[in-house]
Amino acid sequence: MNHQAKKIQEFLKKYGIKSEVKELSETTKTAAEAAKALNCEIGQIAKSIVFKGKFSNQPILVIASGSNRIGEKTIAAYLGEEIEKADADFVREKTGFAIGGVPPFGHREKIKTFIDEDLLRYRVIWAAAGTHIAVFPLSLEELVKATAGKVVKVI
Repeated sequence: MNHQAKKIQEFLKKYGIKSEVKELSETTKTAAEAAKALNCEIGQIAKSIVFKGKFSNQPILVIASGSNRIGEKTIAAYLGEEIEKADADFVREKTGFAIGGVPPFGHREKIKTFIDEDLLRYRVIWAAAGTHIAVFPLSLEELVKATAGKVVKVI
């Protein structure tokens, strides 16, 4: 197993989440690719998208259902600050992971997190495990516990 994926497996164990990281032969960089590789609904994919505050330059993580497009104005309203999508260097610097494999937790620093309420529809959701081919299943309750994220409407 790749060292990034191992890091996420250790994090899962630390938080008492009984889940196994799976490394697939197909890429899971996008929600559509992940859903196809896992033979699940695109909505079950919990995509981790990093934004940054336009003025504070602080990272903000939005974990959205794979079927949803994130409303930046909606997230900005929760924060009280405009946001912009983070570039690849910022994402790697703040999380320790590359775009396309950013997990919902296990980052270099604590990141304010918002979780899409639409993920409540699924008993099992899938998230990236540090690489573009590694994923793991978990429940929304486990995701909220591990991230201390706030469940909100993201669209």
